[in-house]
Amino acid sequence: MNVKKQSRILAEMHETASGFEKAGLISKLTMSRFESLCIPTPELITADAIRAIRENAAVSQPVFAWYLNVSRNLVSDWERGVKKPGGPALRLLSIVKQKGLGAIV
Repeated sequence: MNVKKQSRILAEMHETASGFEKAGLISKLTMSRFESLCIPTPELITADAIRAIRENAAVSQPVFAWYLNVSRNLVSDWERGVKKPGGPALRLLSIVKQKGLGAIV
């Protein structure tokens, strides 16, 4: 299934569930759990892809690290494949990959 079609389906499901919540057919807790399922998990980003993201932004490792609020050493470790980004850092990298560094400024 392509992403555009999947997004449309998720949007329609979310609208339906939201209507159910407003009508009192599902609880706020159930709606909250449903919404958490709708948030896509960012895909893992390779060391080469991280380097490419940074180079496309035309910034050095220290500057890139500053934007992501991580250490320069961590950016270096990611780019060498020593460590892999996870959690908030992975989410930020995914956003920068899709929309550019200006999206998090």
